[in-house]
Amino acid sequence: MKKNFLTRFRSIRTSIIFSFALLIIFALLIFLVLSLKLTRETALENSAEYTSQLIGQVNNDIDSYIGYMENISFIVASSKDVRDYLFEEDLSLERQKELRERISGVFQTITDTRDDITNIALLPEERECLINRGKSQLNPFINVSELSWYQDALEAGGKAVLSSSHVQNAIHGSYDWVVTLSRNISRGEDPGAGGVFFVDLNYSAISNLCERISLGNRGYIYILDGTGGIVYHPQQQLIYSGMKQELITEVMEAETSFFETKDGRLYTISRSEQTGWIVVGVSVVSELMQRVDAARKIYVLIAAVLFMAALILAYLLSDEITKPIKALEKSMKEVEKGNFAHAVLVVREENEIGHLSRNFNMMTEEIQNLIEQRDQEQQIKRKSELKVLQSQINPHFLYNTLDSIIWMAEWGKNQEVVRMTSSLAKLLRRSISNEQETVTVAEEVEYTETYLTIQKMRYKDKLEYEILVDPEILQEKIIKLILQPLVENAIYHGIKYKEGKGMLRIQGFRQENQIVLQVQDDGKGMDADTLAHIFEKHTRDTRSNGVGLNNVNERIQLYYGCGYGLSFRSRLEEGTEAVITLPLGAKEENDGEL
Repeated sequence: MKKNFLTRFRSIRTSIIFSFALLIIFALLIFLVLSLKLTRETALENSAEYTSQLIGQVNNDIDSYIGYMENISFIVASSKDVRDYLFEEDLSLERQKELRERISGVFQTITDTRDDITNIALLPEERECLINRGKSQLNPFINVSELSWYQDALEAGGKAVLSSSHVQNAIHGSYDWVVTLSRNISRGEDPGAGGVFFVDLNYSAISNLCERISLGNRGYIYILDGTGGIVYHPQQQLIYSGMKQELITEVMEAETSFFETKDGRLYTISRSEQTGWIVVGVSVVSELMQRVDAARKIYVLIAAVLFMAALILAYLLSDEITKPIKALEKSMKEVEKGNFAHAVLVVREENEIGHLSRNFNMMTEEIQNLIEQRDQEQQIKRKSELKVLQSQINPHFLYNTLDSIIWMAEWGKNQEVVRMTSSLAKLLRRSISNEQETVTVAEEVEYTETYLTIQKMRYKDKLEYEILVDPEILQEKIIKLILQPLVENAIYHGIKYKEGKGMLRIQGFRQENQIVLQVQDDGKGMDADTLAHIFEKHTRDTRSNGVGLNNVNERIQLYYGCGYGLSFRSRLEEGTEAVITLPLGAKEENDGEL
């Protein structure tokens, strides 16, 4: 009967609403007689009044801080020394120095007496800036005139403007979290050159005020400026990263001093007429209700009895309703474990849960396909990284180089020994340095030239080389170890088998929005069939120091995309040209994506 009774509803929503409606009606008929509404509202009002007093004190303290900063800005803007420094014409160097020392002395006195002031500065349009004790400088990488607080000061027409909290990056070597009060200083109606004065209030001064206030175990205080920007929040980093959201619009539009949200939070609001800031106290209603014990004990006892009966009834009524949901939950757990084969649901219902189960089956199949695709891509990546590690100095190359050094030493060729040893040391140093995936074109060319120096000394009767790289691209960032393998390939498979001395030429230049690196040799060359299969994977030749050309091409395409990589042109007995194509200006934005 129970099954037939419930399954007559084709909508799972209708089944749940009908079942729990019986529970709610049964509980509320008695519970509403002993309503907690009056007790709860009284507790909320008392808590809101208490919280309002606390956050009102915070607002007063902040007004005191900001009032002091405004007084400082007014005094500085009205100071004869400051106005002489800004507006006096034909000001001698001695007079400028005297005024700077006097103004810097005032700034030093202010910063010595107030720990809450981080920076204080005067930024003239035409004369030297005065910052803190006179020793600080503006950040050369920042255009201060484009900063928001600077622009706001210019638009305010001489009035003090208060910013929201931000990182002050205008001072060289200092990146403090502050609130900035700025004021434009002009010559009355004369639009002549003036300047902007600003003073930074240490963010910790505000945070300390707010952290001293306790609103229960989970309550907290946050501050908004007049436009709704967050000045302070105990979880400000989570707010900025989007991992946490806070009520802003509701607070800005609130017409009362407190309101309660659906998730059980009480928001108490205190507005400052001086700063326009809004201090908001957030309390958890469940914590506030813990204080209402005497009146609630009887209610809780009655509610407990009623809810026990309701739970039993809910269990009996909802068992059939929740079976497909439990099956779906079980399948989800199998998906979490990676057991996609055991996660397929058998769908019998024609309601919302049935549709959801079918969509779940489709989703798990798609996830499985994506995981397999990801595994394939990761496998390619791992192989490429492994080959990069294997592409360091090969023992055979090292043994042959050391044999050459011994031979030259025995014949007394000391300068050649020093040169080859120095080149080998550079090569080894770069080979064991794997902490960065990218290097500049200059560094890659230098590494390749070091390798060529050794090879030229070993094959002095077989090898000549020339490097021509446009200085415009030398500081561009590229992935490392892509040029040397091509040079090595040209030596071991081209020039080495040529009769007489071979010539190897390396060129680098910019072509529209691309970097082009070319390695040309006049060696053995390749026929069309060999050239067509050049990227096929072969067994690695351990007698050389080589990395497969396929590996170099895969690394480039993994890093920059399929539109870039290697290309070859070759003719038998005439030589080979290898061309590397890379994006211009990529620098390091891809470093974290590989």
